[in-house]
Amino acid sequence: MTPAARIQAVIELMDHMQSIWRADRRAPVDALMAQYFKARRYIGSKDRGAISDLLYFTLRYGATLEWHLEQCGKAANPRRVVLAALLFHGEKPLTRAQILALFDGSQYAPASLNEAELAILDKLDGKELLDASMPLPARLNFPDWMESRLRERFGEALEPAMQALNAQAPIDLRVNLLKCRDVGDLILALDADGYFGAPTPHSPIGVRLQKRLPAFNTQAFRDGKYEMQDEGSQIVAQLVAAKPGQKVVDFCAGAGGKTLAIAATMQNKGRILALDVSERRLNEMPKRLARAGVHNVQTHVLRDERDPFLKRHIGSADWVVVDAPCSGSGTWRRNPDLKWRMSEQDLSEIKVLQQNILTSAARLVKPGGTLVYITCSIFRDENVEPVVQFLGNNSIFRVEHPGKLWDKHVRYEEGLGPTLALSPHQDGTDGFFAVVLTNHATASAV
Repeated sequence: MTPAARIQAVIELMDHMQSIWRADRRAPVDALMAQYFKARRYIGSKDRGAISDLLYFTLRYGATLEWHLEQCGKAANPRRVVLAALLFHGEKPLTRAQILALFDGSQYAPASLNEAELAILDKLDGKELLDASMPLPARLNFPDWMESRLRERFGEALEPAMQALNAQAPIDLRVNLLKCRDVGDLILALDADGYFGAPTPHSPIGVRLQKRLPAFNTQAFRDGKYEMQDEGSQIVAQLVAAKPGQKVVDFCAGAGGKTLAIAATMQNKGRILALDVSERRLNEMPKRLARAGVHNVQTHVLRDERDPFLKRHIGSADWVVVDAPCSGSGTWRRNPDLKWRMSEQDLSEIKVLQQNILTSAARLVKPGGTLVYITCSIFRDENVEPVVQFLGNNSIFRVEHPGKLWDKHVRYEEGLGPTLALSPHQDGTDGFFAVVLTNHATASAV
């Protein structure tokens, strides 16, 4: 593809995304891009990378770009946003003359600039991306309605926190201890493929690639020696200290990232029940289990969080993991579209679902067993408040310290106690929240 054709592809993708989001905010950008590329198999890997890079830039800095367009007196649309982005994107942004040459109306290229677009180009040429006069949501790139929640979580650290959440995430790998002795084994295996990694700063089972490379293209991956998993996700999965022979219920298992990590901790001994309401996501798990050499996992699709299937497992699990549905605000580095697709109404609905899931999942914990509640959110609404409400109705559960290994990540929340809180600006991980709850009921009381 020519550079001009790549730009036109980004404009088409943005236009398609916006029409989809108007109908369904929950359509993720990575899925929409996959559909776009699948229908255009002639687009090579380098072209896909360039298209994705520019598209994600427009999503990371969406509020900033719209502010610039407002200063030009123009309403935002996909073509104008991409035009503005080209003046700021990359180490060497395009010049006015280069942009004019690319928007020439030739085959596969964007149409020539109209009068209004030329005015935008003239006014923004030579400007800096960030301007001191910008309101905070435009400068830090978040919707206005989120500001009070972000201040509640980060306080005076709001600016560095948001800058970190707008940055590009590293590629982290979780070592599969069923096939590697330690991270050193994996680093050596990656070296053989020309992929250079180093141990992650916090997780003892993590490797961080030194360059952004396609992590599915190595022999080590095909051999099942690792899974792609953010270091923060690795850490919260390790809060489930399940022993060989125990029973674990992964209540919101998805495609099985944490299920796989827990299976390795259990040395493939015992039983893991992986549940989810999404059959599509659970269907992705068997091939991952087979590649990783995991054979102690049973999957089951739930109708909803109150599925009658759950009754046969009440009071039987040593560990129950609730990786709860949430806003995904902690993953904005990887999924910047989430902040623009989320509304306050969506957040309110998620909070109700979280409470229902937490209440239902807690029934499965046996006396002396442990419930681990996890979100990849930075909002107190989805983290602290659901657990406080749950404990108010379930006095047999008590908050436990996450463990000495994670002392530096512990945050004491008023009315709750010690929780594990991770964020990009402090820990270099995605934003995660977790709390460990132990069932202190006696067996005779159940």
